[in-house]
Amino acid sequence: MRRRVILIVLDSVGIGAGPDCELYGDKGCSTLKNTALVAGGLNLPNLAVLGLGNIEEIPGVKPQAQAAGAYGKMQERSKGKDTTTGHWEMMGLVLQQAFPTYPKGFPLELIREYELRIGRRTLGNKVASGTEIIAELGSEHMETGYPIVYTSADSVFQIAAHEDIIPLEKLYEMCRVAREMLTGEHAVGRVIARPFIGEPGSFVRTAHRHDFSLQPDKNVLDFILEAGQEVIGIGKIKDIFAGCGVSQNYPTENNQDGINKILKVMQEEFKGLIFANLVDFDQLWGHRNDAHGYAKALEEFDRRLPEILLKMKDEDILIITADHGCDPTTPGTDHTREYVPLLVYGKNLQKDVNLGTRESFADLGATVADYLQVAVSGLAGQSFLKELSK
Repeated sequence: MRRRVILIVLDSVGIGAGPDCELYGDKGCSTLKNTALVAGGLNLPNLAVLGLGNIEEIPGVKPQAQAAGAYGKMQERSKGKDTTTGHWEMMGLVLQQAFPTYPKGFPLELIREYELRIGRRTLGNKVASGTEIIAELGSEHMETGYPIVYTSADSVFQIAAHEDIIPLEKLYEMCRVAREMLTGEHAVGRVIARPFIGEPGSFVRTAHRHDFSLQPDKNVLDFILEAGQEVIGIGKIKDIFAGCGVSQNYPTENNQDGINKILKVMQEEFKGLIFANLVDFDQLWGHRNDAHGYAKALEEFDRRLPEILLKMKDEDILIITADHGCDPTTPGTDHTREYVPLLVYGKNLQKDVNLGTRESFADLGATVADYLQVAVSGLAGQSFLKELSK
């Protein structure tokens, strides 16, 4: 029997403020509910059938008397609220210390050292929105050839450059230099290449973004590979895990491309895990405070969900979740500290199971390993597979 898990992370689709949200300045955040309120309700009938409306009250998403899937929510135990932290915890790694952040920009001595290593000056060095900083500094960048360095509330060192001024491979090389430098107290979660194109006044970021993450400790993905099974990353999964624990990699251009690649891989014969991240919710809508765009993206995913369900084999299980929140209705543009939804569906699994509130994202990874019959050790998480078994 070829057991497979299809794990889809709806990047930033949180489902309500976590119990420690005030420590992160996120009181009142609720990505799904607040987006629905602004949009006049969300039309998500397929996610509703799986049990999304049974987890929390979401305008437009009706609770089901008999949900087709299992449903619940997960609390993040790790310190932090970024992409790397969330994905790593899903795979059994709970971070006791948050990755460093730089609300006033990076220390000047660090920037000077970086400039020496790449052989040119930099622009920026502040907290900024990616679209706003290229609008502000893009022209100067094109005139000087200096890359734009900036950060956010997350633990990131981002480098923006016009593809005609600094070619992609050169930009990636600059990112590798930064990744090599940023260790110890400055070990940021990710160094991110942010290429863009266009002319002043009409700059557009491209799909050639690339993340350079810290290398994680051994986690569920590594154990799956050691067991001789596949881990197929779709979207930025390989980047998030620094190239570790992934046997096949499919980068994506957007959510729709990601769904197309999930469907393509589902047609293949293999045993193991499809691990997909759909980033548009976060990148295009959450960080830009665009609740209407966020709602539209959720509805677009929901419309395509039946295609995924129809491709599932009897032994497949589908898990839909998120890695953090990014409430587009909050005053800031940063991630929000939230619970994340947990939906699990399989033809051979129990229906209408309330999984409650899981104490850690790591319960997900423990369940994946349990279902794939992969022994793991030294990791966080409690499997909920027994609750799903008929």
